[in-house]
Amino acid sequence: MDIPSIKHVRDHLIAKPGEPFSLAERPTRDDAIFANKDDAATSLKKDAAVINELKDMLYAHKKQSVLVVLQGMDTAGKSGTIRGVFADTTPLGMEVKAFKAPSANELARDYLWRVHNAVPKKGSVGIFDRSHYEDVLVVKVRGWASPKEIEHRYDQINAFEKHLTQNGVIIVKCMLNVGHEEQGVRLAERLVEPHKLWKFNPGDLDDRKDWTKFMAAYETAIERCSTEHAPWYVIPSDSRTRRNAMIARLVRGALEDLNLEWPNPGYKPDDFDIG
Repeated sequence: MDIPSIKHVRDHLIAKPGEPFSLAERPTRDDAIFANKDDAATSLKKDAAVINELKDMLYAHKKQSVLVVLQGMDTAGKSGTIRGVFADTTPLGMEVKAFKAPSANELARDYLWRVHNAVPKKGSVGIFDRSHYEDVLVVKVRGWASPKEIEHRYDQINAFEKHLTQNGVIIVKCMLNVGHEEQGVRLAERLVEPHKLWKFNPGDLDDRKDWTKFMAAYETAIERCSTEHAPWYVIPSDSRTRRNAMIARLVRGALEDLNLEWPNPGYKPDDFDIG
């Protein structure tokens, strides 16, 4: 098989900065990049191995970091993406943060405080399972902040992400675009499969009832916050294998863009006698 180039994947999935964006025009199932699941699985396996090696180089240098933002409706596959894309990645230099409802301590501070504290340190790959975008998504849909506050947050998020990128953080933002019908199938699976039942949350059904509102909120967030320094990629997510393979291409690309090499420690092996 011919693995699609990283440039092709980026061009196909990006929400172009500064241009109008329509989420309705983005498919939740797309065979354009990977014609079948076998091709996707092969690509994913190769990328997972390379991601592991590049992550180790990143850790050895400790000069920059990579932040992977996974945002999507319930069952879109955020945890599944982490398992698939980083299947071969050793824990050293990996940081995963799942953002749940904010604590009282977090609510007492500005909404980006808890997010900034979770940004990966230099030399690490960080993964956000949900993110600061919850504050212009669920907060907006539920009316937990005024329209004026929400409006300010798009610019604040863009400024925050620009600050990070100017300080050595490479950001890869992926919106996992799952279809309404497919979400229903996956929610039903959680009720009948013992290893998934613990993941079922009755509150997910409330969000499902507000699907149209959530899609509108996602559309606005992506259009307003897809920037040159931190663009959004919209990932068709009805196919788990293709989803993982596409995101693996993006993560590998972000690491390869750093042109990493193993650092020179400044000495030669024959300088030492192990004895």
